[in-house]
Amino acid sequence: MRTLPLALSSIAMGSFLAAFHGGFSFQVFIFSALTTIFLQILSNLANDYGDSVHGADSDDRKGPQRSVQSGVISPGEMKTAIGIFIALSLASGSYLIFISVGFDATLFLGFLGIGILAIIAAITYTAGARPYGYSGLGDISVLIFFGLVGVVGSYYLHVGSLVKADLFLPALSCGLFSVAVLNINNIRDIDSDKSAGKRSIPVRIGRKRAIVYHRIILVSGWLFAIAFVLLNYQSPFQFIFVITLPLFIKNIKGVNANKSPQELDPYLKQMAISTLLFVMSFGLGLILA
Repeated sequence: MRTLPLALSSIAMGSFLAAFHGGFSFQVFIFSALTTIFLQILSNLANDYGDSVHGADSDDRKGPQRSVQSGVISPGEMKTAIGIFIALSLASGSYLIFISVGFDATLFLGFLGIGILAIIAAITYTAGARPYGYSGLGDISVLIFFGLVGVVGSYYLHVGSLVKADLFLPALSCGLFSVAVLNINNIRDIDSDKSAGKRSIPVRIGRKRAIVYHRIILVSGWLFAIAFVLLNYQSPFQFIFVITLPLFIKNIKGVNANKSPQELDPYLKQMAISTLLFVMSFGLGLILA
């Protein structure tokens, strides 16, 4: 569940931005977080099942052992668990939309459609006949759902409108930091993914370029966050999030220096926690502004 802090980070960022504009709803926050947790669990279960079926979770994989791969859970049992979390995601998400937009059919169906797309994206990343994660499209999906949809979507559910287009700047920061976590995962698994035919970005461009890509992702995320603060500057407190910069520098150095999958693995969790701390400090700065 290393990716759970990332999912909650996007909801927290959208909620902090809503509070900054005077539109925070505690009920919307709770059900946004709950729906996100269900979706993230669904994604992890589907990835466990999909990678096992397609061979990416073989004995050569150097990351943590998966449930289907190890035989702890059978493929049939995993399918049942996936179905349960699809239902939980739909139920929680539908109630979340209702408490936000009420009986407005257009908005309700629109957000429900986004939710269904999120469920489909969670499942088809590694599962199905043509999983898009095996074509190197996982980074785009993460940027969209962990960044733009998670942040801007939750903001809209709080406020009922999009006040300013610059909301997309911190949304891109969250999305890019989440992409960085996926990139570390894919660098770690580059050999086993290559053997399984999983054409992730690191497999396509090689480890050295993937490390450069990692730096670009993180630097871009920080630049978007700084740009948002400069465009909405009210107080020096808004730059509190800079205290988390050393964590990101440590991650860049660690990904660059550590060659083996075992050495690289801890930086997945470190990056996810760093993202959550970044969001919490960024939000604190907005509240104190």
